[in-house]
Amino acid sequence: MKKISAITLLLFYSLSLAAQDGETVFSYLLLPSSARGAALGGYNVSVVENDLPLIYMNPALLREDMDMTINANYLSYIGDIGVGSATFAKTLGEKSVWGVGFNFANYGKMLETTQAQDIVGDLNANDICGNLFFSRDLTETFRGGIAAKLVYSNYSHNTAIGLGVDLGINYYNPETELSIGIAGKNLGRQVKSYEDELSNLPWNIQLGMSQRLNHAPIRYSITLINLNHLRESLMRHFVFGVELMPSDNFWIAAGYNTKRASDLSLTESNKMGGFSVGAGLKVKAFSIGCSAGIYHPSATSVMVSLSTSLSDFGL
Repeated sequence: MKKISAITLLLFYSLSLAAQDGETVFSYLLLPSSARGAALGGYNVSVVENDLPLIYMNPALLREDMDMTINANYLSYIGDIGVGSATFAKTLGEKSVWGVGFNFANYGKMLETTQAQDIVGDLNANDICGNLFFSRDLTETFRGGIAAKLVYSNYSHNTAIGLGVDLGINYYNPETELSIGIAGKNLGRQVKSYEDELSNLPWNIQLGMSQRLNHAPIRYSITLINLNHLRESLMRHFVFGVELMPSDNFWIAAGYNTKRASDLSLTESNKMGGFSVGAGLKVKAFSIGCSAGIYHPSATSVMVSLSTSLSDFGL
């Protein structure tokens, strides 16, 4: 219980330190890094599965069954903008797991011009975040996790650097298959900015639960997001997800993000804004997932995920 109390205090103390108004940067960190998470509405801090990229949503979801797993994700966002991640995990003793990964955003090539609109050439814009994960069993049902982040941004001749952490706790009862998670995401700040003023990372407090039905291969999830901005309408904080899992090797999921639906309802052509769908299949040593959702009025975004365990190859 002392361990649970300590990590809980650490989590909420960090959240309270971050609880301040102000502009945020590196907003691409809010995009999903998991095809399954994207299918469930883009945010989920409670689904317990052997699905490695879920740890970007809550580091406490990093578990022993992910030992020697590698994963790659790619999200075709808007136009030629691409967002992706690559991750590896390894057990450390009987109760701990560590992982390393990076997520990135590439904004494609753009024309560089002078103030007189003379074309100078092409310029590139990229964001990249290096992540170091660690999780550990606190009791038989509670697990804590942390992810340290180094964020680097390069827009033509301008650069910025940020430091941050994700903190998470997960309660999971394997007998009832009830899971409850809480995470403080992107708690941190720039240490080098494009200009003089330093800004916060896009921090977000999230709380959620997932429950599998007793007599059906169905699991539902309810997630509360942006709990650090409760001045908004309450319904804009909910994300709903449901999964059909007829076997351990196949899943279908759908989600509804109320905030995204509200934001995209401003345009007549986005009646499906807020909805997302996806499916996953395990074939021999490989797990493949795919999801589709509308994150921006301009286009539907598709994410593809591929995972495998190096242990299956005798490594």
